[in-house]
Amino acid sequence: MPGQIVHIEIPADDTEKGRAFWGSLFGWTFESFPGGPGEYHMTRLAEQQGAAITNMEPGKRGTRAYFDVDDIRAGVARVNELGGEAGDPMPVPSMGWFSTCKDPHGNEFGLWQTDPSAG
Repeated sequence: MPGQIVHIEIPADDTEKGRAFWGSLFGWTFESFPGGPGEYHMTRLAEQQGAAITNMEPGKRGTRAYFDVDDIRAGVARVNELGGEAGDPMPVPSMGWFSTCKDPHGNEFGLWQTDPSAG
C-alpha cells in the first residue's frame, strides 16, 4: 500500500549493543545480511514490515523510515518535484528497489518498491 511504512533503519555504531537493546525491549530476533559496506541485521515486524540495526553510516543518529511506493522512479521524481532530494534507485537483489531521500527540511526518509525481479 503506497505510503505505508515498510522498513526502518536504526543506526548503531555498536550493532551488538543495539541488537541487545532492541531485542530485549521488543523480543526481536535479528538475521545478519553480509556483503554490504557495513553490518546489517534485520528483523521482521509484521508480514510486510521490517527493521534493521546497521552501522553503515558511522556516527549517524535518528531512524530512517522507508515508505512503500508502487513505482520507485515515479516516487523519486515526485520527491524532487516537491523540493526534496532523492537518490537514484538502488536494487536489493530478489527483493526490490530503494532510494534514500530528504524532505525540504532535511529530514531523512526512504522509498521502497517491492520487486522480486530486482537485480
